[in-house]
Amino acid sequence: MVAQATAIQSHTVTSKSRGSLTRLHAKEARMGALLVVPTVCGIVVFTAGPIVASFALSLFRWNVINHPAFIGLQNYRALIHDSVVLHAFMTTALMAGLIVTLQIGLGLGLAIVVERRSKRLRKIYRAAFFFPLMTSAASISIVMTYMFDDHFGVVNYYLSLLHLPDVSWLGSTVGSVATIVLVVVWQQVGFTFILFVAALGNVPQELVEAAAVDGASGFQRFRTVILAMISPTILFAATVGVINSLQIFDQAYIMTSGGPGDATNTVVMQLYEAGFENLKFGYASAISVFLFIAVLALTALQFRLSRRWVYYSGMEGT
Repeated sequence: MVAQATAIQSHTVTSKSRGSLTRLHAKEARMGALLVVPTVCGIVVFTAGPIVASFALSLFRWNVINHPAFIGLQNYRALIHDSVVLHAFMTTALMAGLIVTLQIGLGLGLAIVVERRSKRLRKIYRAAFFFPLMTSAASISIVMTYMFDDHFGVVNYYLSLLHLPDVSWLGSTVGSVATIVLVVVWQQVGFTFILFVAALGNVPQELVEAAAVDGASGFQRFRTVILAMISPTILFAATVGVINSLQIFDQAYIMTSGGPGDATNTVVMQLYEAGFENLKFGYASAISVFLFIAVLALTALQFRLSRRWVYYSGMEGT
């Protein structure tokens, strides 16, 4: 009887403990859901909602003044035959390719150089390279417009002091594209720099030392060991860089207004012009949908190709 009473009491205590844990888990679940609600609402209102609205609006003709008129795929047909928009896509793709290449190359090079300095200097360099990223693109573009001005710019002034000819930074096709690319890279290279500094700090030194013992040169150690270990970071930097570069707007709009001619006319500038200047919001939505699909396709292609060269530590079949 005593044993049976003890068992019943133990079962009762266990049931009460389980009930308490269940109530505690339910309470934590409710609290977690409550904390997630603001983020989910923000994503729905400011990200998912506008994307869905753009897809829907691209099927209409709407100028804000009149009621939307459903026209099906006419905006997309017009987009395919619009030489100005197609040229803007080509220009944007060219800029994006140059920007991403320079960002990754300079960011990795600077990270390698800075990692060889003392800890105190590394902190100073990190802050210096990252500081432009904290400044608005509009502010930087205004300053750079004066610096690269063809007639009274600071850059051409110092070139004249070196007895070098003036350069038409913003007045020529090649010069304007190169200037915008340089300004974007200068502002955003700090992001890739910080990524590569962190990645290089996580490279196992025993692997580098083992390669050195096997007779590998410095370049061979960098190519076969260091690049392999930081390849996921390179993929991440390239993916984010492509996504950001394809949406370039501030620098081109402020520094050249898409000129000279349409040399620096980007996709987002065409979107802005169609929607907010010409009030063709349906056509502007079609441009945004086309850009969204292009970004999505390029991102998927990057991840597809990454299977051949990206190495994830501890994973096989990559």
